Amino acid sequence: MPTPKMPPTPVLHTPRLVLRPIRTKDAPVIQQRFAKWEIVRWLNANVPWPYPADGAARHVEDCLAAMARGEKCHWAIVPKRGPADLIGRIDLWPDDGSSRDQRGFWLDPEFWGRGLMTEAANRVTDYALVELGWPQLFLSNAEINRASHRVKEKQGATIVDRTPRRYVYGDGVKVTWLLTREAWLAHRAKGAPPP
Repeated sequence: MPTPKMPPTPVLHTPRLVLRPIRTKDAPVIQQRFAKWEIVRWLNANVPWPYPADGAARHVEDCLAAMARGEKCHWAIVPKRGPADLIGRIDLWPDDGSSRDQRGFWLDPEFWGRGLMTEAANRVTDYALVELGWPQLFLSNAEINRASHRVKEKQGATIVDRTPRRYVYGDGVKVTWLLTREAWLAHRAKGAPPP
């Protein structure tokens, strides 16, 4: 069965954030904010490190092409109060039946510890499971990335697998999570803040 196409990436809002489609002019800000060991170390080993000077420009081109083909949604995370530029990214793509991974994100360490990534992830999760009507989301992270682990726990996801994986920091374990629409709606009904 072919992988379903994504609709054009919409602008999404949360109480503190605007999630808007990435654009070419975001590349310099991504280059500045993303090329930090604290972010890159827990990513798949195919992310080049040290990050090349043209890494963000090439990556944004790839993202824009994937969005045009309907393969993925790529959002810039922009605070409603604070910097006018993005402070991180969050992405979403349909289940291809094999990767067991459908969402990725990063946030500049300057903004860690404020619940912003959970807020962004909640909004994108609601978009996928409620607005698009997907039955589930497969999510993953490096096992030692405790902050990413906590975002998934807070959303009501459950661990379904652990497998060896090579990350930028070296050999590690990929933790795969499953978040069903039913679990998400139950989590929301228990008083989780709406996106």
